[in-house]
Amino acid sequence: MENTIVLRTWLDDLKLTHPLVIAGPCSAETEEQVMGIAHALKDTDVNYYRAGIWKPRTRPGNFEGVGAIGLKWLQRVKEETGLKTATEVANKAHVDLALEHDIDLLWIGARSTVSPFIVQEIADALRGTDKVVLVKNPVNPDLSLWLGAVERLRSAGIEKLGVIHRGFSTYEKTKYRNIPEWQLAIELQSRFPDLPLINDPSHISGKRDLIFDVSQAALDLNFDGLMIETHTNPDKAWSDAAQQITPDRLVQIMRDLRIRKETDQEAAYRQNLSNLRAQIDVIDNQLVDILGKRMKVADAIGSLKKEKNVAVLQTNRWNSILGKMILEGQEHGLSEEFVLKMFKAIHQESINHQEAIINS
Repeated sequence: MENTIVLRTWLDDLKLTHPLVIAGPCSAETEEQVMGIAHALKDTDVNYYRAGIWKPRTRPGNFEGVGAIGLKWLQRVKEETGLKTATEVANKAHVDLALEHDIDLLWIGARSTVSPFIVQEIADALRGTDKVVLVKNPVNPDLSLWLGAVERLRSAGIEKLGVIHRGFSTYEKTKYRNIPEWQLAIELQSRFPDLPLINDPSHISGKRDLIFDVSQAALDLNFDGLMIETHTNPDKAWSDAAQQITPDRLVQIMRDLRIRKETDQEAAYRQNLSNLRAQIDVIDNQLVDILGKRMKVADAIGSLKKEKNVAVLQTNRWNSILGKMILEGQEHGLSEEFVLKMFKAIHQESINHQEAIINS
């Protein structure tokens, strides 16, 4: 299927003067809680009120949502505050109930996006509807699954589409709950340039004190909006307490965020940018050339190891290199996370070269 899409301009229809904002609790807990948060958000920049009705939990025994009764609470939210409503759906039954209760925006969660069967079931259930449908990235960094989910919905005639970037799971210890892997969201947007791209800083951060920085990073990358989990008493939330913020904090974040211009037509700026980009191009070419030379040395090492019947992986040597490069990187203003990713990729390519020679 050709990766081009023509969307009805549902974002344009909202006539926003700021990025789209979807906010509300991770989970609908009680009617009082849902309504209290909604009334705290009704006169803010929030465009859609979100609340999880069904909560997919990794292991049984945790709070899995209040179920269909929560949809009636969202109906009341719309009636009393005028806020549009949003919730996650994970199967046909969820879709049918959400449509029955006139939920305005439905999203497919990260655990559902990983299954083409689930996405197709949801797409079929939504066929012929006029709802806004957003697709969260899959749990693991698999761009094809994310693209495939969008294509399945488009094939079902869903026109008001968008995606939510909520980060990706990793076994590595990082400051994030889910690592952003911004380049995957950027790659998806390059395939579907007209598809609204929403960032979920709550799930990326996992901690409320990181939400502002992640939100600003998203806006700096021209994301179209934010989905931020908001609760009047976040420390007492029944799910994901650490990543929820108060309505007052949400308002302050929205005030403090800076909206960047996509470009500037001033001649001096454009000339300076062109010169700097030319410098980047030269350095990038040098990087590729240096990496190519490094792999030729790795080939030579592979030949020597083959001759002497020595194993490819030398763990002590690798750990020594990694520790040294982290320190070198810090001296050049490079983060430890970046240096680790870069040298792990270089090391893996070196291993591939040596294995190819040893097994030839």
